Amino acid sequence: MNKRTLIRLAFANPASAVYLTVVAGAMAVATGVSLFGQDPGFIWVWPALFTAPSSFATLPAGMLLWGESKPPLWFSVGALVAAALVQSMALGALWAALRRGRRPLPGPRNG
Repeated sequence: MNKRTLIRLAFANPASAVYLTVVAGAMAVATGVSLFGQDPGFIWVWPALFTAPSSFATLPAGMLLWGESKPPLWFSVGALVAAALVQSMALGALWAALRRGRRPLPGPRNG
C-alpha cells in the first residue's frame, strides 16, 4: 500500500470526508466552549465518543505516561486526531469495499 492509497482511503471519499467534518466540528465546539465558556464540564466527551473505539486505546496511554496528573492538552488533542485518522482510514477501506461490489470468486464455475 503506497502513500497515495492511504491518503485516498483517509480523505478522498465521501464517508471519510463526512466523518472528519463531524469530528472537526465536535473538536471546534469543545475548544470554543473550553476557551470562552464558564464551565466546560464534559464537553470533551463528544470528540472522544466520535472517535471511539480508537480513542479508547490512545487516551489511556496518556494517563499511563503522566501517572496521577492529567495528560497535557497537546497529547489529548493529538490522540483524538490520531484516532480520527485511524477511523477515517477504516471508513475509507469499507467504502472502497462496498464500491467494489460483488464480484464472483475465482475458481471453477458450478453449473
